[in-house]
Amino acid sequence: MSTLTPEKLHVNKIIWPGTHDSATNKIGIPFISRPFARTQSLSIYKQLVMGTRVLDIRVQEDGRVCHGILVSYHVDVVINDVKKFLSETESEIIILEIRTEFGHDDPPEFNKYLEDQLGEFLIHQDDSVFNKTVAELLPKRVICVWKPRKSPQPKHGSSLWSAGYLKDNWIDTDLPETKFESNLKYLSEQPPVTSRKYFYRVENTVTPQADNPVLCVKPVTNRIRPYGRLFINESISRGYGDRLQIYSTDFIDKDFVDACIGLTNARIEGKL
Repeated sequence: MSTLTPEKLHVNKIIWPGTHDSATNKIGIPFISRPFARTQSLSIYKQLVMGTRVLDIRVQEDGRVCHGILVSYHVDVVINDVKKFLSETESEIIILEIRTEFGHDDPPEFNKYLEDQLGEFLIHQDDSVFNKTVAELLPKRVICVWKPRKSPQPKHGSSLWSAGYLKDNWIDTDLPETKFESNLKYLSEQPPVTSRKYFYRVENTVTPQADNPVLCVKPVTNRIRPYGRLFINESISRGYGDRLQIYSTDFIDKDFVDACIGLTNARIEGKL
């Protein structure tokens, strides 16, 4: 964001590079259960350094990162990586989505934990944020969306954002064409970024299915990863380019980030 002129870069004009199931690099048991759940090979810190600006974190009751029944390190590891990155940069804004995983209970007093850990960086829940520039938000740096399963949702004006501020339309398929067209369909139904007060995420991912002999994540999701730039081009050609906002992937790489930066820069220059 520092290279895109924070004084001109509005929050609702950014194409935010994101990662799906961001904290799964150490999940499960190596070579045994890990290949069935790991969607990222880099640590949170290394993802942020590469250019990731939206993190998707799932937790269970004891505060450990999880995906279904498989568990990983404590969420402290994620928070510490985020704080390390923030300490090394000056104008990067991060969207940190943390949710209680399906089938699990909320960690007790987790909203207080997040406020205690990130309080000095937290951008408060406020619809006016979408029309502000990055420079206007600084020195605050983190939009933290907390999605509990049973606990009360964060309220307007609080330091955490409620679930309705980050939306998506995830479908469970291992077929790239099905996911590609579904993503375009749901994107077409969203208002333009300049007229909505929520973040909308598109995930360039597919998911292993039980009726398919290939159950490891990487070979399955690699079927759609080469089409990351094509999706951006197709969105623009169909007239949906002004609706794309958060764009997430498995096993993020520099080319994916560069594609998001390029589209963001085109918006800043008024070319899109």
